Amino acid sequence: MSDYLDRRNFLSRSAATLAASTAAGSLFAAEGESQPAAKKRHLLKAVKIGMIGGDLSMLQKFQLLKELGYDGIELNSPNSYDRDEVIAARDQTKLPIHGVVDSVHWKQTLSHPDPEVRQHGLEGLKTALRDSHFFGGTSVLLVPAVVNKEVSYADAYKRSQAEIRKALPLAEELGIKILFENVWNGFLLSPLETARYIDEFDSNMVGSYFDVGNVVNFGWPEQWIRILGNRIVKLDIKEYSRKLRDKSGPGAGFRVKLGEGDCDWPAVMAALDDIGFEGWGTAEVRGGDRERLQDIAQRMDNIYGM
Repeated sequence: MSDYLDRRNFLSRSAATLAASTAAGSLFAAEGESQPAAKKRHLLKAVKIGMIGGDLSMLQKFQLLKELGYDGIELNSPNSYDRDEVIAARDQTKLPIHGVVDSVHWKQTLSHPDPEVRQHGLEGLKTALRDSHFFGGTSVLLVPAVVNKEVSYADAYKRSQAEIRKALPLAEELGIKILFENVWNGFLLSPLETARYIDEFDSNMVGSYFDVGNVVNFGWPEQWIRILGNRIVKLDIKEYSRKLRDKSGPGAGFRVKLGEGDCDWPAVMAALDDIGFEGWGTAEVRGGDRERLQDIAQRMDNIYGM
């Protein structure tokens, strides 16, 4: 643990030194001298496939997202898709599938007391890794463990790491990252612990799939972002309202449109800039028809521009 903290302290000091030198440079710039233009953010926007409403074929779903200006889509796995149909839709529209979400991680948890359940969960993760590779993705979103009355925090930590390590050789072979989402699972409740959990794998094939909105109920996303740093590989774009939570319960906090809740998006964007984040942000909100998806795309653009 001490080595980990020493490394974090070194990174923090380095970041502070860089910030100070940058500030000094701007202070001593000649009066009237033009400053370099701010670097444009390279952020991509996608949706989860389940957000696309209506009785549409796979091709029509891909076409709709392409027309609305989305950069990609995220699938679920294991799944019952017609694989040829998915590939044809991807290739015809040139809309990439950037990854998949493990579809069994809540039911067949990697922290379950029953080894057979954990084995099923591990096989589900391996299937997701293979599917992500097959469809041209780069990641699998995983909820690594669930803590509850029957599963202690310590057991969840130990069991989940042991099972995930069994999948790392396949992840390395395929070049697909296993990314842990921060969710309301009673586990990894702070960014410091999340960073430690990731670092203990000592593998560049694991990282964070940071869900912005999921943190707002009990913390501040911009703080998590700066602590997790380059461990963050992808983002879930979600909103949360503390006012609705206080009025109608925790789950009600998600019943708010992007940009209209308590997520401080300018602060989030500034934190992402500070860690040099680039890449995928995937909306994880209530989906719907063309009009709804178009509104989500516009709201994501507005957030990215803050």
